[in-house]
Amino acid sequence: MVFVAGTTGYDYETMTMPDDVGAQAANALATIDKALTDAGVAIADVVRATYYVTDMNDADAVFAETGRVFSAIRPAATIVEVTKLLKPEMKVEIEVTAKRG
Repeated sequence: MVFVAGTTGYDYETMTMPDDVGAQAANALATIDKALTDAGVAIADVVRATYYVTDMNDADAVFAETGRVFSAIRPAATIVEVTKLLKPEMKVEIEVTAKRG
């Protein structure tokens, strides 16, 4: 099993956080993909995902990005609205569990 802790939407190439929640979700998923690859598994091995959003009105934008990545995989998923994340500019945080093989 590989666990990727809560990942936010920073663009690590520019060290910036986009304002758009969809862009934040896309960045988080790209970071997760790299972490999984580094651990010797693939995004296709994800069996569980948890999405934390600071505003449930952003859920559709988050689902648009997660659906793009997970539509064929269909991991068990939960979305949770939280009052805030670590920094005020953070709108979404994603964590996943993958099963090797």
